Amino acid sequence: MQPVDHTYTALNGRLLLENSLLNKGTAFTHEERTELDLHGLLPPRIETLEEQCHRAYKSFSIKPTPILKHIYLRALQDTNETLFYALLQRHLQEVLPIIYTPVVGQACQRFSDLYRRPRGLFIAYPDREHMDAMLANFRRNVEVIVVTDGERVLGLGDQGIGGMGICIGKLSLYSAVGGVTPNLTLPITLDCGTNNQELLDDPNYLGWRHNRIDDDAYYEFVDMFIQAVKRRWPNVLLQFEDFAIHHATPLLEKYRDEICSFNDDIQGTAAVAAGTLLSAAQSIGKSITDMRVAFLGAGSSGCGIAEQIIRLMVNRGLSDEEARSRFYMVDRHGLLTDNMTELHTFQQKLVQQSASLPDALQNQSAFLKDVVEHIKPDVIIGVSGQPGLFTQEIVEMMARNHERPIIFALSNPISQVEATPEDIIHWTEGRAVVATGSPFAPVEYNGRQYPIAQCNNIYIFPGLGLSVMASGATRISDGMLDKAVETLAKAAPSAMDPNGALLPSMENIQQVTRDIALYVAMQSGAEGLSPELSEEELKNRIQARFWEPTYRRMARTVV
Repeated sequence: MQPVDHTYTALNGRLLLENSLLNKGTAFTHEERTELDLHGLLPPRIETLEEQCHRAYKSFSIKPTPILKHIYLRALQDTNETLFYALLQRHLQEVLPIIYTPVVGQACQRFSDLYRRPRGLFIAYPDREHMDAMLANFRRNVEVIVVTDGERVLGLGDQGIGGMGICIGKLSLYSAVGGVTPNLTLPITLDCGTNNQELLDDPNYLGWRHNRIDDDAYYEFVDMFIQAVKRRWPNVLLQFEDFAIHHATPLLEKYRDEICSFNDDIQGTAAVAAGTLLSAAQSIGKSITDMRVAFLGAGSSGCGIAEQIIRLMVNRGLSDEEARSRFYMVDRHGLLTDNMTELHTFQQKLVQQSASLPDALQNQSAFLKDVVEHIKPDVIIGVSGQPGLFTQEIVEMMARNHERPIIFALSNPISQVEATPEDIIHWTEGRAVVATGSPFAPVEYNGRQYPIAQCNNIYIFPGLGLSVMASGATRISDGMLDKAVETLAKAAPSAMDPNGALLPSMENIQQVTRDIALYVAMQSGAEGLSPELSEEELKNRIQARFWEPTYRRMARTVV
């Protein structure tokens, strides 16, 4: 009988050390080194995981630039995943911006130059007929996939196969925060070509050097992928990541009831932004149902946030029509109204009726400044991907209209933010309630420190993943996302203290993730999307599924 607290492997020697999921490095004990033929392949000192973490953090800290820190962490992940995740958990606040936004954006832009070791799966359009064979190359069960086509990476546009960097980063957070076993995750890039001329001209670019395929071929290609995934891993959770506006919503609507899936840029971003807005409303003593909200940016992300907030308003008593009348969506063509043509389907549901607008807004040249001046929205939310569009004039107007204006500048990376928190705080004399999409240091103004809430999707997607795996949910419904929003808002310090932070601290992120997983799982059971289990049963399942980066005794497989 083999002890259950051991990990058994047929690998030994250098092959074992080159397997990042099994490698323990200098933590292999003397007995393990003897049994697994490791003597002489490692320095003689035997370290604990804690000692390794201390040494790795020291190496990380001396790297002089954020991108070099990112490269170091990726190399560590490719060498020893247990140590990588242990380091992440111990220094999450510091490491998060390095493995995720904003530094991951630079890594995506330089993906081909930085490429060292294979991770994930690249499915290029010319190889589409071999898709089943490519998925079969992963001879293990997979429970979470993050897939991209790289067409709209953050606010950086088309990065081709460089979008793989985002998928790797997201799955790292599934494991570090959501307790998903790394071996059960898989990042995938669908290489549909690229329209980024710099990449096409770059001799080092590793992707398919071809312009992006047209929509007919594109949708056929994606469908081939979805069907292949369903054949290979029918119960997988599939997360769509960084798809362009004209593809993201159609793909979500087509496949969300066919495979357990969600789009993090639409639904994850919407959930964390809505949860943060609920927290902001709590902190200033207003009801979300009384607010008017203006958006700068009416793409899939902005419209997704609007739809999530509308559901919150409806859940609190407003009719759908009343809720929608409170939203003012502004894109590069101006305020969206019923007089506009050629709008996307998801935009058409958020237009303002021209007849109900003030005269000054009844022309197609009405932009955010006009909306702020004539509508006096309580909230402005920026998801434009364009820097500096929350001008001093607009922000000061918000401050004249409201004692505590709510201003969310959510575009990322930092180079694309609509206004910096420092400017917003100064222009409003410290009265604005501010949230951003990228991390910013606290702002000091008139002797007071203002913490800046980062609407980071890390607050949502790991909890969704953990919930699906613990409950066995077959789909992710709007009701499940609503429950995640409510749970996040209740966990915010502002729920107890008006001066408290709008989002929980990173020190509490694992507990927040477990809470979201629990209540989302209870909701999925109530909707018949998973077995209906008691709260205690679900807590036990979540605990049992929550992977922790620790070393187990390793031994050779007994044949």
